[in-house]
Amino acid sequence: MVAEPLIDLAARGTPERTWTRWRNRRPELSLTGWRHLIVVAPHPDDEVLGVGGLIALARAHGLPVTVVTVTDGEASHPGSPTCSPAELADLRVAESRRAAAELGVEPPIRLGIEDGKVAADEAAVTEALSRVLTDCGRAGAWCATTWRRDGHPDHEAVGRAAAAACAGTATRLLEFPVWMWHWATPEHPVVPGSRARALTLPSTALDAKLRAISQFQSQILPMSEDPADQPILPPHVLDRFTGNTETYFV
Repeated sequence: MVAEPLIDLAARGTPERTWTRWRNRRPELSLTGWRHLIVVAPHPDDEVLGVGGLIALARAHGLPVTVVTVTDGEASHPGSPTCSPAELADLRVAESRRAAAELGVEPPIRLGIEDGKVAADEAAVTEALSRVLTDCGRAGAWCATTWRRDGHPDHEAVGRAAAAACAGTATRLLEFPVWMWHWATPEHPVVPGSRARALTLPSTALDAKLRAISQFQSQILPMSEDPADQPILPPHVLDRFTGNTETYFV
């Protein structure tokens, strides 16, 4: 069963200052032993919001990074008078390619699954990710993907698919929240605080991440004055991703 999204974009959600205190109490993520980073994003921009700093750190260490975007993000603005779904997909793919360039990585591998319908193709996503892991196969591979309880059906389905692909391999799975910051609180029973690790980003990695985030103009700025074209990532949402730490569940 696919969980209904817990995200109410009309609400401001949990204040960032509440999560900052929680993050500051998490143990630091150890980077010992990593040799290749594989990032699996449900939509173009998730890879940068959740993992942009880790990607930048990997490249600074000379490590290869493979990014996979499962959908092209064509459903971000349903009813938009400015862009059709096909036009939105083209726009978001281009944004993701520019963001990858800012982080020093190759353009993402695109799986082309329909935005909003990942759960229906979860087996195909698992199979595709298994092939990516095989192609990238080496000791010390890490796979970072969205948390399986993130509150968005696509995020959860991608998290499950990545976990299934990693099962039985030596690949280490890291899960990162995106929408949890919005709908949950640190005390929420589903939040796995004991598994949370904080990654403190040096200024160079944070700067690269911020440059990459700025490429997603379709998500952070209004596309027009129409209500259907308002940003998915307004400033109070972006604040959750622009600090000097990232959070991973291990």
